[in-house]
Amino acid sequence: MKPPAAPPQKADPELRKYATDKQWQCILAWIAGGSYRKAEKKLGIDQSLVARQVRAVYVRAAQAGYAPDHDMTHEAPPGQVVKGVSTLYDADGEVREQWNKTRMEGMAPEERVVLPDPKTVTKVSTLYDQQGRVTQQWVAEKPEAIAQLRAWEEAAKAMAETLPKQLVISQPLSYLDPALMACYPVGDHHLGMLSWPEETGGDWDLKIGEKALANATDYLLGATPPCEQSTIVFLGDFMHYDSFESVTPTQRNLLDADGRYPKMVRAAIRAMRYTIEQAARRHGKVHVIVEIGNHDLSSSIFLMECLANIYAENPRITIDTSPRHYHYFDFGNTLVGTHHGHGCKPDRLPSIMAADRAEAWGRTKYRYWWTGHIHHMTVKDYEACSVESFRILAPSDAWAHQKGFRAQRDMKAIVLHKDFGEVGRHIVRPSMFGVKDDLS
Repeated sequence: MKPPAAPPQKADPELRKYATDKQWQCILAWIAGGSYRKAEKKLGIDQSLVARQVRAVYVRAAQAGYAPDHDMTHEAPPGQVVKGVSTLYDADGEVREQWNKTRMEGMAPEERVVLPDPKTVTKVSTLYDQQGRVTQQWVAEKPEAIAQLRAWEEAAKAMAETLPKQLVISQPLSYLDPALMACYPVGDHHLGMLSWPEETGGDWDLKIGEKALANATDYLLGATPPCEQSTIVFLGDFMHYDSFESVTPTQRNLLDADGRYPKMVRAAIRAMRYTIEQAARRHGKVHVIVEIGNHDLSSSIFLMECLANIYAENPRITIDTSPRHYHYFDFGNTLVGTHHGHGCKPDRLPSIMAADRAEAWGRTKYRYWWTGHIHHMTVKDYEACSVESFRILAPSDAWAHQKGFRAQRDMKAIVLHKDFGEVGRHIVRPSMFGVKDDLS
């Protein structure tokens, strides 16, 4: 509410309770002098500042419900301010009824400045006037942090929309061998990657990636014996990128991406669930490890937490939710460590296992490390442990193909015996279910 264009003949005593001492002095000087310019001379304050102080009082009074020049004489209740007034006049122009529309005291929602998440802010620039008041402010944010935040929000929506808890999955009817464990290491799946066959020799997108894992899962489950125990290890980089920006999280290398981030999240959850639930129909118990890759540093965390939530009430399925980059499981005489492969050199892994699992290291006879990251198969025996990297189902992307990287594509199932360590392994290749091999 603006003050009148010309000062009144005398000060309204009702306004005093809405003014500070300084503001009331400005009002009295304004009225006595008849203008802001004369009030400036009397008070020694710039006339624009006098005008702002006078206006602030009238605005505060109007927000409280007092502006007699506009027929507002009813104050709002304590803790509320007037946001509008409805007035009913009679035929003679007299006020018959009046309603105050109020809101909670404080700045109106549309007037508030919404500050960004402090974690995304890189710098804040502030412009002050000569009186030291803030007149403008600019906030610079990290684009990758904003993209990551949006990614998490979309991931949360995707998980909330379509993922009811799985209570019951039909158990196998056949005999389950308690001396055997079937293990399914899933190499870097790079779901969400786009590979164009004319450029790379291989065809890959969201649909192909999801179907390829399902086909490989079905084949390997049919090839393995019906074991009481099973373990699925997603060896990292299950998702090709980690936010709405199709770049690697740390080096920010541009990636060939298919579709939108929410579509990739949904496809990843569906694909993991299919593998887990099919395994639960084949084996008595299913343990799941989700390794943290260099392409999906954050996504791997919410994927493991999502799976843990889905199967929280299913006693036959357990999810390892440790955010560490090294995971372990043991079975009789066997100890297995899993790691994506980007964190340290292979020759250091045996000593890391001995340090992390000293008791299991001393108790077991057969020790293995399973890794991914390099997309091709390597096996090396050390004194007391072997280290193996696994191939993947996906073809090369354009960058890898141009750099000359070539590798066979497959997925394996490994059978462990309680007493004798690894006793069998089965292999499936994409070409076995109709996917053209880029090396053919």
